[in-house]
Amino acid sequence: MINPSKDKSFSPMELTDQEYMLISRLVYEKSGIKLGDQKRSLIVGRLQKILRQQDFTSFKDYYEWVMKDTTGNALLTLIDRISTNHTFFYRESDHFEYFTSDVLPSIVKRLSEQRRNGIRIWCPGCSTGEEPYTLAMLINQYLGWNMDHWDIGILATDIAESALKAAVQGAYTAENVKNLPGMLAWSHLKINPDGSYTVKENIRKLVTFRRLNLMRKTYPFKGRFQVIFCRNVMIYFDAETRQELVRKLYHCTEPGGFLFIGHAESLGRANDMYEYVKPAIYSRIS
Repeated sequence: MINPSKDKSFSPMELTDQEYMLISRLVYEKSGIKLGDQKRSLIVGRLQKILRQQDFTSFKDYYEWVMKDTTGNALLTLIDRISTNHTFFYRESDHFEYFTSDVLPSIVKRLSEQRRNGIRIWCPGCSTGEEPYTLAMLINQYLGWNMDHWDIGILATDIAESALKAAVQGAYTAENVKNLPGMLAWSHLKINPDGSYTVKENIRKLVTFRRLNLMRKTYPFKGRFQVIFCRNVMIYFDAETRQELVRKLYHCTEPGGFLFIGHAESLGRANDMYEYVKPAIYSRIS
């Protein structure tokens, strides 16, 4: 048996300063993700398998292959590997609690007064789907028997195709769902023989998963959303990219609608499009 530690074929390929600059610049231009020097090991680790499989002798050879690929598939794979997709159910639980206690009731009240029945929510950077599925569970729990009277549309988008494929399956480990309140888990998850969980069909059908690069100039939406959960996405962007993204999110939010961001994120001091509500929760200024 080969010992990986003694076999040079298993040694990580060296990433030179020039190669790191080329790859990090490409990732930034195409996805908005800003890779600092501390991410060098991440690039090496996540791209190593591709380089070995394709018999590249250097990261520069791989970079040139990506640039020459006219199908765009190589670039998609690169972005997919670099994107971070770590998440779990009920992450930053105070957001979901406020959504249930204040945001959802206000939306239902306003729409009822306007004789509208369409609840529209967008989760950009949805990763493997825990966030939009949680929102679908909370809506189902709140509306109860009145669900049939409402047109629920939750759009969940991400740039990583592998994450979206996992999200569509709706299957999760016990570790992944351990923070989900018991009643939500019991009502909306099916436990499998191996101890894993699958989101029930009535919840999965409320969520539509699509691939979307947030760096595109405009978004292909016909209407606006009452709520946008864009959490832990902007932390990977620089200030200029964040400001441009907030501007685009503003135009996708209904007047009086809500924007949720991550607790480690900020809209910036120059923000004049959203009004502060609570930590990492904002309301669109009409």
